[in-house]
Amino acid sequence: MPTTRARRMWQLLEPVHAVVYFAPETAEECAAVGLKGGWMAYFASRAAPMGPVPAEVVNAAVFNFAPRMVHRAIPDAWRFADPADVIAARLRVVDRVLRRLLGDAVDDPAVPEAVDLLRQAVAACDLAGRPLFAAYLSLPWPDEPHLALWHGATLLREHRGDGHVAALVAADLDGCEAHVSQVASGAVPAEAIRPFRGWTDEEWDAAAERLRRRGWTDHDRRVVEDRTDELAAAPWRTLSGDDADRLEALVRPLVDRIVEAGGIFYPNAMGVPRI
Repeated sequence: MPTTRARRMWQLLEPVHAVVYFAPETAEECAAVGLKGGWMAYFASRAAPMGPVPAEVVNAAVFNFAPRMVHRAIPDAWRFADPADVIAARLRVVDRVLRRLLGDAVDDPAVPEAVDLLRQAVAACDLAGRPLFAAYLSLPWPDEPHLALWHGATLLREHRGDGHVAALVAADLDGCEAHVSQVASGAVPAEAIRPFRGWTDEEWDAAAERLRRRGWTDHDRRVVEDRTDELAAAPWRTLSGDDADRLEALVRPLVDRIVEAGGIFYPNAMGVPRI
C-alpha cells in the first residue's frame, strides 16, 4: 500500500497523542479524581469531552472494543468523577509525561511552531460524522505549547479515527471483525490487540469464520485503509506541501525522543509502526 501524506502524518503524530495510554502518570491522576482502574480511566478520559454520556454512546464512538468492557466502566465513571475533572486530569498527565519524556526539548522553539501548523491543519477538518473529533474541538486549545502540541495531535487523531470507523461500518465490519481483519492483513500481531479489546476466543473465532465465509481478503482491508486515508486527507490538502514537510521536520525529533524514552512501545494495539 503506497504511503499517503495522510497516513504518514498519522504515523508521525500518533505517538505524541498516545503517550497518555502508556504513562504511569495516567493511573495516578485518574485515581486522584476518583476513577477506578485502568480501563475506566481509558474510557472516561477519552470520552469526557462528550460529557457524561451513556455506555452506548461511548461504545459507538470507540467502536472496536467488546461492549461489555465499556459497560463495566461507563456510566459508573461519571458517579466517581465529573467529565470536566477528568479532562483536567488528562491534561495534567500530558504535562507530566511530556516533560519527563522530552526533557529540555519541551521548551524547544520547534514546539510552538509545530502548534501553529497543527492549528492550520485542524481548521481544515470537517465536523460531519465525526463525534469524537467534534467533542475535542469544543475544548479550548491549551496555552502551554507542549500541551497544545498534544491537543492538536489528538484532534487530528480523533478526526482520522472517526473516519476510520465510518470506513469500517461502510465495509460491513463489526468491532471484532475489524480487529480480525487487521491482524490477518499483518498490520499488527494478534497479541498486541486480543488481550486489550475484550473479545473472547469464541467471539474472535466466530468473527474470523464470518470473514472467511464472505471471502474477505487483504485487498478488502486495503480498501478500508485507503478510504480511511481519503477521509483524513483534508488537513493535508489544505496545508501546503512545504508546510506539511516543515511540520514533519519539527515533530519527528520530538517523536524520536518520546520513543527512545519508552513513551510508546511497538507493536501496539493502535497498529502504528515505528517510522
